[in-house]
Amino acid sequence: MSPRPKRRSSTSDLNERIVIAAWEQIAREGAAALSLRAIARSLKIAAPSIYNYFPDRDDLVTALIVEAFNSMADYLEDAVVSIPETNYAERLRGLGMAYYQWAITYPERYQLIFGTPIAGYTAPAEITVPAVGRSLEILVEVLKSANSAGKLRVNISIPATNALVSMLNEWQKMRNPDVESEVLYLALSIWVHFHGMISLEIGKLFPPFIHEPIEVYRRELNIYVEQFMMI
Repeated sequence: MSPRPKRRSSTSDLNERIVIAAWEQIAREGAAALSLRAIARSLKIAAPSIYNYFPDRDDLVTALIVEAFNSMADYLEDAVVSIPETNYAERLRGLGMAYYQWAITYPERYQLIFGTPIAGYTAPAEITVPAVGRSLEILVEVLKSANSAGKLRVNISIPATNALVSMLNEWQKMRNPDVESEVLYLALSIWVHFHGMISLEIGKLFPPFIHEPIEVYRRELNIYVEQFMMI
């Protein structure tokens, strides 16, 4: 059985069993094969019982996406809660390793939210966006605190294009009005870089001689910490 993410509350035992069965099905067959009827068969219940909780497949997918993003954010929060707020370098390092560990522990969740889109499914922004933003906001907060303390190197010699500046300003106005745009860009850059390495590992796309991808990941993380954080 796939490990369950932390801190999920369910409306009923059957709701919980449906979600667990859905994750197991995704782990075996991929998200595109998700089927309410197949889940009902695996639970030995009538299909209409599932429809009382999830009227169609898309409703279940949405619930799984929200759960996955909240699980990841909980994992990241737990990683830094015991690290002093002024130890910015270790907080960034802790977030990086927690992101890796969550993805490797819950690959089916990672693949659902970052892998191949499910044909015909469009995530309802009003439901998913709050959960989606949580994990990135944790990273932004660590970088913002380091920058306020004069411990973050954000002077990048290559200027941003007007189009990029416009996008960063939009992000700033929407969610982070008190965070410098270059700090937001650094958060985005960190996420893109390490997300890429994790995706290569989960997708088994590293060259065969890289049989311990975590060593590549750990070194890259240490390089980023040393490059951008002032000890």
